[in-house]
Amino acid sequence: MSHRTAAALVGLWVVLGPGVRLANPQASSSPSTTQVHMVITDQAFNDSEDAPVLRANNVQVKQGKSTLKVEQVIPARGENATLQLFVLIDETCDHSIGNNLNDLRDFINAQPASTLVGVAYMANATVQIAQNLTADHALAAKAIRLPRGNTSTMDSPYLSLISLVKSWPEQKVRREVLMVSDGIDRLRGGQPSTPIPPSPYRSSGVSTPTMTTVPTISSDADPASRASQRYGVIVHSIYSPGVGRLGRNAWEAQLGQSGVAKIADETGGEYFSLSTANPVSFKPYLERLQRIFNNQYFLVFQAMPGKKEGLQRVKISTEIEDVDIAAADSVWVPAGA
Repeated sequence: MSHRTAAALVGLWVVLGPGVRLANPQASSSPSTTQVHMVITDQAFNDSEDAPVLRANNVQVKQGKSTLKVEQVIPARGENATLQLFVLIDETCDHSIGNNLNDLRDFINAQPASTLVGVAYMANATVQIAQNLTADHALAAKAIRLPRGNTSTMDSPYLSLISLVKSWPEQKVRREVLMVSDGIDRLRGGQPSTPIPPSPYRSSGVSTPTMTTVPTISSDADPASRASQRYGVIVHSIYSPGVGRLGRNAWEAQLGQSGVAKIADETGGEYFSLSTANPVSFKPYLERLQRIFNNQYFLVFQAMPGKKEGLQRVKISTEIEDVDIAAADSVWVPAGA
């Protein structure tokens, strides 16, 4: 199958209809606020229980200390069910992932007609599009292949994610990514953090350096998270071990997991892993992901803009007991008048 880079997404045209129907912003906004929307997920504490229905009168949004006006909470069902989903697989994944590829294919084939699925592979700080977004689920499932299981000169799942979300045409529909990666930034490696003083305990005859540093998560994790929130993309991820010395290094694997888990949390997504072990099956993770898709809403509210357009931090909550609402940390707000 021929591969196309993320630039191919720019010319992508998919007939999706009008997207979600939002309240008329001119009719409801005040001079000091502007209407925005984001996708949130309604989750019960216990997976065996059904999540209660969310409504405008039981969801609260705060921006700083201010409580914002919630206008609509629209279930992502029926005419508002359209979902654009990209399955993003890291080329550095070890070939042991082959045992789980059928789980991904089954998951794609089981998607409802309202879900458009694309498949892409991460390498060289960008993405290679194996299948653009399509309603032909069999075609998308066919694009799932064994990753190359090698490294390139610029392997960064974070830069690859940025490349995808920035070239993804914006529409008022759900836009989500399922990343399969170990999260290790092989381009930049572990970044040094605050220097730590040396231990007062010294081994006899061994000189101790005056200062040492501890690597931390990739410096590109924050930009990847901000870019995803800027373009309203929810990121989910499944851990799968990578190749090479770094892939076998438990410390690097934990840093990689932390970076990708951070992005999932901050964009309102979910991170799935069995520590740093290779999961026997992706099926339990994918079943949970489907429950997430089935319990999503468009949240429409009035936000307070700044002098310049940008991300504004918000907190979403509900008065309903034993309910988790997963949502992005921030929403993109146009500049004030």
